[in-house]
Amino acid sequence: MPPVDKDSGKNKLKSRIQELIDSNQVVVFSKTYCPFCVKVKNLFKELNVQCSVVELDLMGPEDGSDYQDLLHEMTGQKTVPNVFINKTHIGGCDKTLQAHKDGVLQQLLCGENKAYDYDLIVIGGGSGGLACSKEAAMLGKKVAVFDYVVPTPKGNTWGLGGTCVNVGCIPKKLMHQTALLGTSMQDARKFGWELPEETAKHNWETMTTAVSNYIGSLNWGYRVALRDKNVDYFNSYAEFIEPNKIKATNKRGKETFHTAATFVLATGERPRYLDVPGDKEYCITSDDLFSLPYCPGKTLVIGASYVALECGGFLAGLGLDVTIMVRSILLRGFDQDMANRAGQHMEEHGVKFLRKYVPMKVEQLEAGAPGRLKVTAKSTESDETIEGEYNTVLIAVGRDACTGRIGLDQAGVKVNPKNGKIPVTDEEQTNIPHVYAIGDILEGKWELTPVAIQAGKLLARRLYAGSSLKCDYVNVPTTVFTPLEYGACGLSEDKAVELYGQENLEVYHSLFWPLEFTIPNRDNNRCYAKIICNKLDNDRVVGFHYLGPNAGEVTQGYGAAMKCGLTKEQLDDTIGIHPTCAEIFTTMEVTKSSGGDITQSGC
Repeated sequence: MPPVDKDSGKNKLKSRIQELIDSNQVVVFSKTYCPFCVKVKNLFKELNVQCSVVELDLMGPEDGSDYQDLLHEMTGQKTVPNVFINKTHIGGCDKTLQAHKDGVLQQLLCGENKAYDYDLIVIGGGSGGLACSKEAAMLGKKVAVFDYVVPTPKGNTWGLGGTCVNVGCIPKKLMHQTALLGTSMQDARKFGWELPEETAKHNWETMTTAVSNYIGSLNWGYRVALRDKNVDYFNSYAEFIEPNKIKATNKRGKETFHTAATFVLATGERPRYLDVPGDKEYCITSDDLFSLPYCPGKTLVIGASYVALECGGFLAGLGLDVTIMVRSILLRGFDQDMANRAGQHMEEHGVKFLRKYVPMKVEQLEAGAPGRLKVTAKSTESDETIEGEYNTVLIAVGRDACTGRIGLDQAGVKVNPKNGKIPVTDEEQTNIPHVYAIGDILEGKWELTPVAIQAGKLLARRLYAGSSLKCDYVNVPTTVFTPLEYGACGLSEDKAVELYGQENLEVYHSLFWPLEFTIPNRDNNRCYAKIICNKLDNDRVVGFHYLGPNAGEVTQGYGAAMKCGLTKEQLDDTIGIHPTCAEIFTTMEVTKSSGGDITQSGC
């Protein structure tokens, strides 16, 4: 018997399945005995819609199984019924019934033979949207990206690339580096560099010009990349007017209309204001800070988010007088032990904290660049009010999803009314089968650039390349760029206790003193590392936390190890690189439960 080419047979079967999908308005892959399949078939019968039904159990065990395996590969769905309408994958019984309830089923049925302008329209030109659009275009699809930045109350706007590139990660890290260089110059004197004090001063305008020029080069690079991959780019504000149609308005008010078979929402978030008198008139946010044309001077930062601490930290590092007003806790959602240590370090290095206060109003005392402002705040624990004068007030109390004004109701997309976030499946699909969402606007997902990029690429591959790989939102490493950086991966200590119980966890921890800090004799035993291990699972590391220099570089490597199921024994078996900060995780012996001394001395 001649050998059988398995790949050839698989490709033929896949082509047969695709031909069924392409040549029929409705295809239901079913099994005769399945009650959920019966429900779906009865629905189409009641709607008087003719559908092609493929009964997998009547094909014979091998053929039916092969069909189901390939359908799983093509759609990510293992079960039947597996429903397609006009070449669009709907899903199983629940999704089909829900689509009927929402009115989407009828819209899809009416779309037979309808020609769309694009295979895919991506609304939002940030990291996730660009990644998704380029990937889809490389897979041969006709794609358009719509991106428009609504100016801030101060009139600030920016180019293609989204928050991260323009008013987030990139300028933040560069200004954080600027502050670190100031500290390095102080350290350099202790290492023998003769640097006169009077010659070392910072020029805000030089820094912001250099940062803006670099960002401008990135903006241009993104536009070129879209052009090279044949993605149509529109600098226009897009909003749905029908389930498969958007209206796009450019800065001159000109309107154009576009249709697509599939949409990806990647609109991101913008900073939240305080809703108190004077906030939008006199305050700025991170959307304004990085391109501020003047040095902000004495600054009040309102908020305790990572944005608040990062911005407050680098401003203080530039030598400015910085106060941070905190309503309750630092870095909500992060490990509180680590957050408080990061805050304590900032306090020891000159940042003032006003704890348990909220602003009531902001008044202008004197116009100028920066001018003078008066802030009135109230205690959260009493009726006490306080007043303070500052040159600049930076609001960093959180961010709101940009979903409220893009016509999602016209498309039928459900949104959480409390926060504007969009609930999605594990495949980033909304309640409307042809509308997907990625990035910061997702309900209960990480608000991080690399997560959005990964989700966007994988989504395009599932939609257009038959992939079934989904974005993994578990054990995502991240870093908060406070003056003493905080890197984390996995669970906070509080969350781990909640999930596993204190008695089933072992927390190993240690203070340490980076060699680079010893000659300047600063921050002795202020850096801190800990891992949280699940005793019920071979001491698997479920939480990784690091407070020290180069936290992003350290955390990235251990994040990969955690993806591979890192255990305490494997850490102990790993030989550290000496002398480094990262090696502390290979020599941890003291547990929190023991109460042992964790200070370090010597090398």
